[in-house]
Amino acid sequence: MATTEPKQLKILVSAYACSPYHGSEPGMGWGFVSHLAQRHQVWVITEKYEFEADIARKKAEDPVLFKNLHFYFVPRTHHDLLRKIWPPSYYWFYRRWQINAYHLALELSREVDFDVCHQLNMVGFREPGYLWKLKKLPFVWGPIGGLDNTPWRLLPAMGQYGGLYHATRNIINLIHQRLLRRPRLAARRANSALIAATPFSRKRALELWKKDSRVICEVGAPSPLNEFAVRRSDEPLRLVWSGLHIPRKALNLLLEALPEACKQADIRLEIIGEGSKTGKWRQLAERLGIDAHCNWHGWVTRDHALEIMRSGHVFCITSLYDLTATVTMEALSSGLPIICLDLFGFSEVVNDECGFKIPAISREEVRHKLAEKIIFLYENEAERQRLAQGALKRAGDFSWEKKMEQLDAIYAELLEKRK
Repeated sequence: MATTEPKQLKILVSAYACSPYHGSEPGMGWGFVSHLAQRHQVWVITEKYEFEADIARKKAEDPVLFKNLHFYFVPRTHHDLLRKIWPPSYYWFYRRWQINAYHLALELSREVDFDVCHQLNMVGFREPGYLWKLKKLPFVWGPIGGLDNTPWRLLPAMGQYGGLYHATRNIINLIHQRLLRRPRLAARRANSALIAATPFSRKRALELWKKDSRVICEVGAPSPLNEFAVRRSDEPLRLVWSGLHIPRKALNLLLEALPEACKQADIRLEIIGEGSKTGKWRQLAERLGIDAHCNWHGWVTRDHALEIMRSGHVFCITSLYDLTATVTMEALSSGLPIICLDLFGFSEVVNDECGFKIPAISREEVRHKLAEKIIFLYENEAERQRLAQGALKRAGDFSWEKKMEQLDAIYAELLEKRK
């Protein structure tokens, strides 16, 4: 029996950050709207100064892609000196941008008979924007993140500054979750749907706002490869770690696990990225006597980073505060088993078929378990290959196609209620 194609909708999206040439929030915004436009007519409101040139460049490269994509740009005002003095002042200007985006949305809704409006990003729960005030339109908000806290017991692993910063953030997070009014109003609006970025965010949103949500990971997986690297018995186990070198990424936890692992296994660690902690982490590797096992690549192009991944055997994630991260999906699509902490979006993505999740109990326990899993995979290549095959399969579960199917189901449910 032939399946019925979903009705093509007219969707209004607020995506503050949107670019086909960047990762993180801009890449997430582009991923959602560009794939939505393969099914629907999509009007996107995004920030002007950072993203207008990127969108124009992409349109010149691939005009067919923009057949169903209509971009509108709202500038964000800012004050560089104030931002340096008081970084949270960013939110004052960001909120003003959301207000201006709402006024533009009002104008567009008078010209276009939209079926639904969607507050897409930024992902944090603090800012739901104002599209929820468009009472005649079904409203979708999410993926929503930022409701998770950094594990208190692992704060010392971030260093003095990082630990203090994230302890303060944890406290402010809890206060904002309880006291901020607009997120609660947006979440509880009639004929609306919430999308949580992680299972914990879903649970926390239900506790705070008494509204259930669907879980859709904020990042999508590239098309998986058809093969993965096979390790010969005479070569080292190549671990790959990638990310900003900042306290919350906690590469030091993996470095601290390597002396124990290297006693029983031939290990090579490929480190991608740079940041404020690069110098200290390199010094740590030297003090631990493992620097010869580390290859510090610095920042490389995305294509080069993928080459490094695809020649690796295991991907390690040590982040102590994150959602899911694009590199997680890139690792799965490259056929890399993942070793990560049992936190945030990683808890949902990584399962027994594609890797190992380590309980975030204590710093010492994390170091020991990291070493234990690395040694196990070094000594059990057949099991590593089983997990590599599982990684390729798991990547398919987070394809953009599946995300769009989930979104279509949410939109259809809201439109059914509207009748």
